[in-house]
Amino acid sequence: MKKAVFPGSFDPITLGHVDVINRALPLFDELVIAIGINDTKKYRFSLNERVSFIKKTFSHMPNLTVETYTGLTTEFCKEINADFILRGLRNPADFEFEKAIAITNRKLSGIDTVFLLTSADTSFISSSIVRDLLKHNGDLSKFAPQAVIDGSR
Repeated sequence: MKKAVFPGSFDPITLGHVDVINRALPLFDELVIAIGINDTKKYRFSLNERVSFIKKTFSHMPNLTVETYTGLTTEFCKEINADFILRGLRNPADFEFEKAIAITNRKLSGIDTVFLLTSADTSFISSSIVRDLLKHNGDLSKFAPQAVIDGSR
């Protein structure tokens, strides 16, 4: 069984995340969407809301679960016996940033990181763009899944 962890804050989940997740699902027997908890970070959505958005968006996928964790991602991966960390890349700057983290994670734990490029249709989307649209009552339909749209009304 190949198990991967897709870590992030998902504040909120975007169509870019959805794209990466949908393309990753056939690659792994199980995919865990892992919402990291960082007490020093201010979130737009509560932890329960973020979990709910993801569960509603992927309710039809039996090999996908949503969990929360604190601390190092590699330690969480060890706790749940995950073989891989999944990361989505939007641009070359993402790659340079994620490469250093992937190398560090491999040295810490032996866990490999699998990178998927976002599709051209979603490569410009970020959670901060979605939060800004929310702040200004913008149209989210091309940026966030329906669960986020419904949950932010």
